[in-house]
Amino acid sequence: MFTSAIRQLKPAFLMLVFLTLLTGAIYPACITGISQVLFPDQAEGSFLAKDGRIIGSELIGQPFAGPKHFWGRPSATAPKPYDATASSGSNLSPTSAAFRASLEERAEALRKEHGDGPIPMELVTASGSGLDPHISPAAAFYQIPRVARATGYDAGRLRQLVTQMVEGRQFGFLGEERVNVVKLNLALDALAREGK
Repeated sequence: MFTSAIRQLKPAFLMLVFLTLLTGAIYPACITGISQVLFPDQAEGSFLAKDGRIIGSELIGQPFAGPKHFWGRPSATAPKPYDATASSGSNLSPTSAAFRASLEERAEALRKEHGDGPIPMELVTASGSGLDPHISPAAAFYQIPRVARATGYDAGRLRQLVTQMVEGRQFGFLGEERVNVVKLNLALDALAREGK
């Protein structure tokens, strides 16, 4: 009876070892190797550098609060904004009192800086993960008067910069056009360094 049990457990144990090696080591190593050859930038985290120093990833937003930069979507991670280790579902019901209060607070802060008028929705609502670095072109254009006042740049030059930074739909048909705020602000900082 004992030898019968061993005979039955031996194939199960061997299958466990085989599948552990296959799915836990061989498959991840192959996928990592292929991605590093075909998509090296993405496989390494899509890092962004400034002055030879890594300052973030183009896939994760950063907190820009000063008037001289474009602002992204509000971050839903707390206490540190855009903290990838604290990312989780952040959506509240549209009927939630906390959600309405946060919208009103963010809208009021935007009105103080931009005046009255329609506010693009993504400037008052966080994305599902709370880390999204993108806003719509309309949200970037909305901020141009404030950035122009703060930096002294011509609004037309800023409009041209935003237009250059618009990313099209994925594969030409998925999603919407968008602007990566981190990359836009890096381009804006480059203008300052060039004295334009």
